[in-house]
Amino acid sequence: MNLRAHALPLGLLLLVPLAPAIHYLLATSPVWTFLAGAVGIGVLADWARRATEQLAAKTNAAIGGLLNVSFGSIAEIVLAFFVLASGNIEVVRAQIAGSIIGTSLLGLGLAIVVGSIGRPRQLFNRDQAGQMSSLLVLVVIALLLPAVFDLASRHLAPGTNQAVSDEHLSLGVSVVLILLYAANLVYTLITHRNVFSPEREIRNDSPAGSENEKAAEWTVKMAVGVLVAATVFIAMEAHLVSGALEDTAKVLGLSPVFVGVIVLAVIGTASDLFAASWFARQGKMGLALNICVGSAIQVALVVAPLLVIGSWFMGKPMNLVFDNPMALFAIASAVLIVNNIARDGETTWFEGILLIGVYLLLALAFLFLPVIA
Repeated sequence: MNLRAHALPLGLLLLVPLAPAIHYLLATSPVWTFLAGAVGIGVLADWARRATEQLAAKTNAAIGGLLNVSFGSIAEIVLAFFVLASGNIEVVRAQIAGSIIGTSLLGLGLAIVVGSIGRPRQLFNRDQAGQMSSLLVLVVIALLLPAVFDLASRHLAPGTNQAVSDEHLSLGVSVVLILLYAANLVYTLITHRNVFSPEREIRNDSPAGSENEKAAEWTVKMAVGVLVAATVFIAMEAHLVSGALEDTAKVLGLSPVFVGVIVLAVIGTASDLFAASWFARQGKMGLALNICVGSAIQVALVVAPLLVIGSWFMGKPMNLVFDNPMALFAIASAVLIVNNIARDGETTWFEGILLIGVYLLLALAFLFLPVIA
């Protein structure tokens, strides 16, 4: 590994022990522990992105994107499990919604803007985008179903134990979603791998002054080792962040839902945001799209179901009924605009601005949304 090229990232690793030091050695406000832990997770997520990039350089766009999405979700799912263990189930659901809109709107928007600097437009594989658009529609159906079921059951059978019914339906939905995601992997990587082969990956011309694409510098063993180490330390930081969540929300005057939808979601998906912008700058818009939209899909089809199933083993059953209709509206809005932008196989900087603008509008709505008792 070229240490000179990684001097700044190596220096930023000094920020990782900051949160444990503040929490265990200094008697100060939990806000500082929360902020320091968030920064630490961001630094570690960037290292996870670097390691994944090295692995992706040895594969094609489909597998590389899958690696980025899968390892990028590690921080997210670890953080969500710690928040779930503390009993903040509504915050976990808010984090799920925030992760979906964060990666598909903010992440993809930033990637498009960054990748468009010096380029009039960027192209990507329309077949791949079409498949992800179909999965995004599935995401909306899967997350709307429990809420509609809950509403219908309350009107049709008001005397039943609604909580148990919601939990059982959510558990069944979670199993189906995981099976569908597994089928998607078989379709993408085995039966129709020619559609997503390296030969069909569209690479955009590099603008003047941009870095040329570099071959992998790390060995596979080194890249995997960095990923494992980053995951372990992310878990430590996530434990501190989840513990300081409620106190931080009170001190800053923010609702726990806003913290879940915006703050925790951005922290959990930091590696996806970094990776997507990085690859888009290299002219790999297809890979950036795969990371952002693929991450949103994986949150709904893998992360959320795993949280539901894991909550049963933790003795704190969680369902997928979003009590806050704003969360469902935000998810549906994100899916609608992403599908419209991705259907033509090309992007421009203005489309990136539109995605970021929609994200900011939704963030403002969550900021001023009253706390639901």
